Amino acid sequence: MRYYIIAGEASGDLHGSNLIRQLKIQDPHATIRCWGGDLMQAAGGNVVKHFRDLAFMGFVEVLMNLKTILNNLKWCKKDIEEYQPDAIILIDYPGFNLRIAKWAKAKGFKVIYYIAPQVWAWKENRVPGMKKTIDQMLVILPFEKDYFRDKWSWEVNYVGHPLVEVVDAPRAIPRLSNSDRPIIALLPGSRKQEIRKKLPVMLSVVKHFPDYQFIVAKAPGLEESFYDEFIRGFSTVQTASGKTYEVLAQAKAALVTSGTATLETALMGIPEVVCYKGNPISYQIAKRLIKVKYISLVNLIMDRLIVTELIQDDLNETNLVKELNDLLNNEEKRAQLKADYQALKHKLVAGGHASQQAAEQIVRFLHS
Repeated sequence: MRYYIIAGEASGDLHGSNLIRQLKIQDPHATIRCWGGDLMQAAGGNVVKHFRDLAFMGFVEVLMNLKTILNNLKWCKKDIEEYQPDAIILIDYPGFNLRIAKWAKAKGFKVIYYIAPQVWAWKENRVPGMKKTIDQMLVILPFEKDYFRDKWSWEVNYVGHPLVEVVDAPRAIPRLSNSDRPIIALLPGSRKQEIRKKLPVMLSVVKHFPDYQFIVAKAPGLEESFYDEFIRGFSTVQTASGKTYEVLAQAKAALVTSGTATLETALMGIPEVVCYKGNPISYQIAKRLIKVKYISLVNLIMDRLIVTELIQDDLNETNLVKELNDLLNNEEKRAQLKADYQALKHKLVAGGHASQQAAEQIVRFLHS
């Protein structure tokens, strides 16, 4: 079979790479052309567009880059028609992928969506169109199956969360710091614009914790020099590129940008503070549109406040110092977090090995 996979972000590249490996097991003759990153390329996909050229976050940023986005859409459609895949597999990245889904369905291609758009949070009006254009929906959050079935009469397939298998995978843990100080991990995100917003605020706490070594987990795909302007002058701050899990595995606590990384940190058992600060206009628009109580996947899945969320103006030096001090020194809180994290993981393993299940269902669907 010929597969065309589109992932537009670092997390999509990670999950896409594991899906590619499993597809090649289920379908040994598979050929895979894709939009993604280095991980998907290493897994055996032919990456024709890198996600670093695709990641635009927020309403204002999308408008500023609208011409580039439209050109990417045009190029993608042309590339799909020339490749003529047996299936198009779309991974998250809804602003782009849902447009491709509508076009692809009209052209007669089979459309599979892996990792559903978070329509339960906002833009529910997308669902009727999704039902018409997506042939198979594979969801990774346990409440999504009930949401689509009960509210929209749409039977989708829950395959478990792919981060569980990623976090549980055995890996060597090299010593990252030459210091004997305990480590605090800083995960400022994967896009330049969000790093510029959040990393300086995260670094404002360094002087309050002189007995700790801070390690910034660099995003894959970003040049090494980008971080220099932020960490210059900090003697207890270093960086690690492409080693997010290794950084977290050695950390006593973490400051984490909202998104997939909040769940990764929790699954690794690391106490965390969730951080979000965006463009003020984009934030005000999102605040009025988003319907959920929390911004972190940890709290959303558990449907209660497990980890502290510092959002927009609340993300400041004073609050970060207070919360981080609590995570480091309050043993009762650390014990409660450990118990909550175990309950979270139990919810997410109920679906089993996500990448394997997804690949099996995709191949079975195409053969049927």
